[in-house]
Amino acid sequence: MTGSVRLPEGDDGSTATPVPSGGATGSGTGGSQRLEATSSQASLATAIQDVTEKAQLLIREEIELAKTEVEGKVRSLVRGAAIGAAAGIFALAALLLIIHGLAWLAYDLLPIGDASTFYVGFFFVAALFLILGAIAGFLAAKAFKKGSPPTPQLAIDEAKRIQHTVQTAGTDRGGTA
Repeated sequence: MTGSVRLPEGDDGSTATPVPSGGATGSGTGGSQRLEATSSQASLATAIQDVTEKAQLLIREEIELAKTEVEGKVRSLVRGAAIGAAAGIFALAALLLIIHGLAWLAYDLLPIGDASTFYVGFFFVAALFLILGAIAGFLAAKAFKKGSPPTPQLAIDEAKRIQHTVQTAGTDRGGTA
């Protein structure tokens, strides 16, 4: 049959545009071109799906990196706050001992009572507390500087590198990013 027309079925079961069959057109390459177009569409769809999945994975990993980085900085800030609180307690104890020692010194300097030197012990303990408070304050300041501001700097740097790579790849292929 030279004039018969074949109606190929699509993926959804519907019929497509009539295509002459047999030798009416001569070469008969219409079917192979359509098959190539369908397979290239399928490979394009697969590539788009792969890119989407990899982009989602990359975003999840960047979020996890940011969380880990912020958690580390928050931990450092909490440690600094605890050491700072200890420094404040030591300074308060030193202040109380200095005030107490000064009270005993004033008692001793007044012309009332014995001439004893018991206040030296108060000043020694106060000096010890001041030294401990200074060390704790130094460590707290160091911990605060290390942990603040709590920004995920590694994740930000990585995102900038990815953006630069994508833009560079887009301009290398002749596209605009």
